[in-house]
Amino acid sequence: MPSPIIGRPVSAEVWESIRAEFTLPTVEQVRRRLAELMEDPDPVMRQIVRVFIREDTYCPGFQFLPGGQIHPTVASLFRHALELKIAHNYFTVWMITPSATVGGARPVDSLPRSAQLHRALEGFAAQPPETRRAQLG
Repeated sequence: MPSPIIGRPVSAEVWESIRAEFTLPTVEQVRRRLAELMEDPDPVMRQIVRVFIREDTYCPGFQFLPGGQIHPTVASLFRHALELKIAHNYFTVWMITPSATVGGARPVDSLPRSAQLHRALEGFAAQPPETRRAQLG
């Protein structure tokens, strides 16, 4: 699978790999599930990572804990990504891409290493957009 270049569309194969490994429910499905778990899902909905594929909006499952809450490290990284002006789709791809900063592991598999992940995200954001490649596989 070719590695996505930031600034270009992410391939359908990448989205399918995320769907297969983590799930990729629609934003409406996530809202309904959160409404079952809490009285007001809006505060949580404002924190979630969303990916935009064609005309639809999805939420990568790696951001949720088994009980339905958002994983605090993913939420923190996502807030940081937004501050760094990294778009939702590319943040999602970054989360599943091996990173030298965390010993070649994927950020999604390295969530206990929060400080290292924040540095890795900053390094990713510092690359010129046209050269930022997500090294998948």
